[in-house]
Amino acid sequence: MKKKILVFSGAGVSAESGISTFRHSNGLWENHSIEDVASPEGWKRNPKLVLDFYNKRRAQLKDVQPNKAHEIIASLEDYFDVIVVTQNVDDLHERAGSTKVIHLHGELTKVRSINNLDSPIEWTEDLNIGDVCANGFQLRPHIVWFGEMLNEDFIHASRLAAESAEACVIVGTSLQVYPANEIPYFTRKDCPIFVIDPNASDLILSGNHSNIHILNTIASKGMSSVRDKLLAK
Repeated sequence: MKKKILVFSGAGVSAESGISTFRHSNGLWENHSIEDVASPEGWKRNPKLVLDFYNKRRAQLKDVQPNKAHEIIASLEDYFDVIVVTQNVDDLHERAGSTKVIHLHGELTKVRSINNLDSPIEWTEDLNIGDVCANGFQLRPHIVWFGEMLNEDFIHASRLAAESAEACVIVGTSLQVYPANEIPYFTRKDCPIFVIDPNASDLILSGNHSNIHILNTIASKGMSSVRDKLLAK
């Protein structure tokens, strides 16, 4: 039976592919206030602005490719039972070859109706005012905005993956977004945790885990090192 590995990823994994990280020191996301483009209130104020913002991000996906970090994570499936739990909304993990990916914060390549009752719809082109679901409701990005609840089924599945993990890799995340940031700490107290981020030493790591390994580096370099460590065990 293959050893179970949990990979918990954030924006730093996709940064090397040219996708801007969600948070910046100036409080803006692609020159927009997060409140304007990533909140229910922003959607109510100006849905066209929100749709245009995500249309640009969706279009950007066609111009970027998975990087070495994504590829290494996918390659771990050759040796381990790997579940990727990601805060990212891009599809680069899947395009690199990862087959078990849980998107906690939604997916750019899907949309859903504003009544939240219909299943998400695959969507790769622009989404505009007037695009509606089969029941006549306006479609919106399938993104979990600030102030919205995460999918309970995804949270449950992520926690189960953490509880059964025999090693955990936290890569490219500041661990600031609740409740997603709690997922890695559902692992057993003795589970080895590898934390990869240029500012990893500054992260506040919760829980009483005794087997934490800090790698202050970018995702691709850190994943290369962790892959070697995992294969050596």
